[in-house]
Parts: sequence; C-alpha cells; structure tokens
Amino acid sequence: MAPYIPSSYLPEPPTHASLTEARRELSVRQQSVQALSDRIRAAEEELARTVAIAKGAILELEKERDELQARVAHTLAYVAPIRRLPHELLRYIFLLNFEEYPCCAWIRLVTTQSTSADTIRLWLERSGSTVPLDIEILLRSHPSSSTETPPRRRVSPPAATLSEWGWIPPPAPPAHGGLGGTTATYATPGLPLFPQPPALGATAPGIQHTHSAGSTSTHGHDDLWGMPPLVPTGSSSLSERPSSHQRNKKNMHWGHIAFFYLVEQMHRWQRFVFRFEKQFTSVTALRAIEGDAPLLEEFEVSAAEPAFYGDWKWLPSAPASMIVDIGNLKSLTLNNVPFKWSSPMLRNLRSLSIRTLPTMHPALDRVMFMVTANPQLESLSLHFSSPNPPVLPLTPTVLRDLKSLTLGGHYLLSSFADALVLPSLETLVLDVDAREPIEDTVSALLARSNNPPLTRLSLSYTLCSGSSSFYYGGGAGVATWHFLSELDHLRTLQVGGAPFEPLLTALGATDDEAQVPPAHAPVDHWVCPNLTTLALRGCHAHTDGVHKLVQMVEARNPDVHAAGAAGVGLGPARLRHLELHDCATLGPDVLKWLKSRIEEVVCTEPAFEG
Repeated sequence: MAPYIPSSYLPEPPTHASLTEARRELSVRQQSVQALSDRIRAAEEELARTVAIAKGAILELEKERDELQARVAHTLAYVAPIRRLPHELLRYIFLLNFEEYPCCAWIRLVTTQSTSADTIRLWLERSGSTVPLDIEILLRSHPSSSTETPPRRRVSPPAATLSEWGWIPPPAPPAHGGLGGTTATYATPGLPLFPQPPALGATAPGIQHTHSAGSTSTHGHDDLWGMPPLVPTGSSSLSERPSSHQRNKKNMHWGHIAFFYLVEQMHRWQRFVFRFEKQFTSVTALRAIEGDAPLLEEFEVSAAEPAFYGDWKWLPSAPASMIVDIGNLKSLTLNNVPFKWSSPMLRNLRSLSIRTLPTMHPALDRVMFMVTANPQLESLSLHFSSPNPPVLPLTPTVLRDLKSLTLGGHYLLSSFADALVLPSLETLVLDVDAREPIEDTVSALLARSNNPPLTRLSLSYTLCSGSSSFYYGGGAGVATWHFLSELDHLRTLQVGGAPFEPLLTALGATDDEAQVPPAHAPVDHWVCPNLTTLALRGCHAHTDGVHKLVQMVEARNPDVHAAGAAGVGLGPARLRHLELHDCATLGPDVLKWLKSRIEEVVCTEPAFEG
C-alpha cells in the first residue's frame, strides 16, 4: 500500500462528508488508470505487429541480397585469373594439397607388359598417402592397341576375349572426372570358373575412370586427368620409339616394377584384385605380397589358365604360425595360383573362392579344415582338379550362414558335399566329374539341411561348356529326376550333359494333369512350380526330343488367350528364360513358336547335326 500524503482540500481529521468524497474520487481515478493501461497495451500490440512486418521485410531483403552475393561470387570466380591457368599447373597444385584434403577415387587399369609400369606409380602418387586404396588390374597377354599412337580415348577390350573369364567391359565413363586414386580393371570377384556375372555393367559408387595403358594422347589438354604419353607422340621418327630389344627387356621386369610400387602401399589396401590372362615373365613378383594389410577387406589374384609356379612364399602361402594384421579380410579369391590350406589368410572369411593348380593335391580333410576355419561363410566356391582322399575322417560340418555353394573338379568333391549341413542354402552349383548319380548327393544334402529354400541349382553346366563335340567327357550323371519334386522354391535350373527327354518329361505335366488343361492343374502337382529359368547344355536329344520340349513348354506356358481368365494363376510360374546349347536341332518353325511363348530364348544347335 502507498504511503498517505496529506491533501490540502481534504479536512483533517476526516469527516463523514470528506470520506464520501474521497471514495468517489478513488473510483474515478481507478477507472482512468484502467483506461490508460488498456491504451498502452493496445499501442504495444500495434508496435509488435509493425515490428514483425518490418522484420519480415528485412528478412526478404536479406535473402535477396544473399542470392545476389552468391551470383556475384560465382561471376567473380568465373572471371578470376586462376581460371586461365593451364591444366598441368592446376594438377600440380592439386597434388600438393591432396595430403591435407584427401579425395578418394579409383581407376580401372587394363594394361600389358609392353606398357610402362610407371603408370601404376603415377596413379598411386595421385592417390596421396592416407586414403584407402581400391586396386584392380587386368594384365592382358596382348596389347589392345596397335603400335601406332592413336588419339587418347578410353576403350574397352573385346568382350569375346574376356567373357571366357567372366570379365565384362565397364560402362563408358564421363569425359572428365576422377581426381586421382588407384588402379583397377573389371570387377566381379569371387566367381569361380569365371562364370558370367549376373548383372552386366555394374559399377562401383564414386568417381571412376577406365584407362587403357596402351593408348596415349596427342591433344594437349583434352583430358584433365589423363595419362601422360608413354612414348613420344610429337615425332614421326621410328628411331625415337622403343626398339624390340627394349620392349622385351621391359617385359621381363614389368611385374617387379609394378609390385614394388603396389606393395609399398600395402598398408592402405582396402581391396586388391589382380587378374592376368597367361603366365608372364615376371609373375614371381607376386611373391612380394607379404606383411600387414590392416585395411584389406577383399583380396583376389586370378589366372585364366593354370601354369607351373613352384613354391611361392607370399601371404596366401604364409605359415600358420605367422602373425599378420589382416583382421578385416572378408573375401578371398585365388584362381590358379599357389596357396597353403593352413595360411592365416584363410580364416574368418565371409566369401571364399579357390581354384587350385593341377600340381596341388591337398587331402580332402585338409580342405574341410580350411572351410571349418571360416564358420561365418556366406559364399563358398571350390574347384579342385586332383585332391587326395582324406587322411582323417570327414565329420559333419554345419555352416549356418552359407547361402551359395559351388563345387567343381574331381569326383571326390561329392564326398566333401556329403559332410556339409547348410540350413540357409539358396544356390547350389555342382560341376564335379561324378562317378555316382549326382541326385543322391543333392537329395542327401537338402535332407540333412532341413530342406533349405534352394532357388538356383546347376548340375555340370559349366563342366560341359568347353567343347562342342558330341561327347563332352562329363555330365550331370542323373539317373532319375524325382528329387526335383522337393524343390518347390527353385527358380533357376541349369543342367549339362544329361539325357534331354527325361528331364523335359519331369518338368512337364504329369499323367493326371494331362486329363485337364494345364492352366487349371493345381500348383502342388507340378515339379518345380516356381521355375522361371531353364538352361541346358550338351543334353543331346533323340528322335522325340523336340516333341518333348514343345510338350513341356505348352504345359508350363500355355497360350494365355486360349487358357481363358479362369485358369490364370492356377498353374506353375511361366518360364521366362530358356537356353539350349548343343542339345537339339529345333528348326526355325519351332524356334519361332518357342519365342512366342517365352520372353527370352537362346539356342545354339549342335554342329554335328545337319
């Protein structure tokens, strides 16, 4: 309460009349205070609205100013003198700063021994000293370009040459791009027997370049990050080009020079893939691959054909007691190169693919030891041409995470399969030279594994792909196809060297179903009701082979217009892809009919038939 201040017009002490007057004045003044307070509050609210509107207008002006400033900055950058510097000087500036501001990219390198190994040194230098390396190199046995020096262009090697390996040309890269990085070539690692990969033209993320080390440039600055000429390009004098003696001398040392630079950076390897078509003079340079690789996640060395190499002391052949830092390694592929089954490199892998040399004869129990050292395998591919029988008995081995199994080569691999339990198996490829009916091996494996959801089955398909003669010297060796009735999840079936007619009969309509239109037959009465891809190779037909083929396709892929709406969805899945290689002579009429029922049909007729 405010202190009392005596008033000159109010008498002291207060009388009854003065108190009445004072109370009246108090009421009037309180009302005036309330009115002023309301006016002040209204004025403040009006001021707040005005300030908000003004601030909004200021923000719009600031936004417009920022956009104009950005355009000014872009224009200033465009007219800056640095834009007129030569590309070579910009490249040099980039290399000076790459250590502090690393930038990761990888380059696909297709090369030959006749080209300079300094190409690899150059790309490694451009990658700096700290960024992880993704390395892929394809060493071709013959140059991909002529001795004349063409204008620089990025080219892909002939598909016919590399498709036998399973290597595919990369997609065409942009005209300008990557800033540096690593060496590389075609990538589909982990595939044994070099089959064609499922997805063509797949590329890795990030900046990529395809470079053929055999091509050079005559166009100055046309390629900002292109390779410098490997031979003089400005002279027409042949005397300035390397002589045949110089080229042969270079061929002798290509591998030693290349792997000297590569192994120096082994501590930065994150992925290393080296593939070569034939044994080359300096192949022993691979023995330099030793030591720690703490970042390495994937390692592959593959030769397209076997050769004699002797005993290499390199990382895949390291003794079991060696302590080496490769704890991140998850994928290992070794094709036609030496290795030891007890190497520390063959431990704790997710993907393992090995194709042995004919001179290697490991006992089957040691092969099993190699597999059990990797209990978390998801993909396993083994091709052994001449293993020895087991010394120790094979015990049942459970691989709970394995989804893909490929076994090829000697018939003893069937015994190896008989010791496996694979509850998660989705893909099974058997290319063994079977001495016993192979269906027993398949049925027993699936039964032990509690009938896993197998979606792809291949029996001797690759085994029969190397010849076009009448007898292939191998085949599926299937006595009966009853086991197919257990494969309800199967989508892809590949068979080589098996009788043509029995398989088609098994896949066609049964006798009970023949009494009703195939489109109306219940799905559970069909063999492999989800089959969409069928590929046969060397499954030679007899007199009624073509007739059986037509019957099978008619049953599984009826004419949708003739079947009517009532039968849609009642029968098995329709075949979408059919391949027939050296099986039967169809004729243009049958082939046309097949293409009218199936989306994709590939057919090569036997050469021995008319």
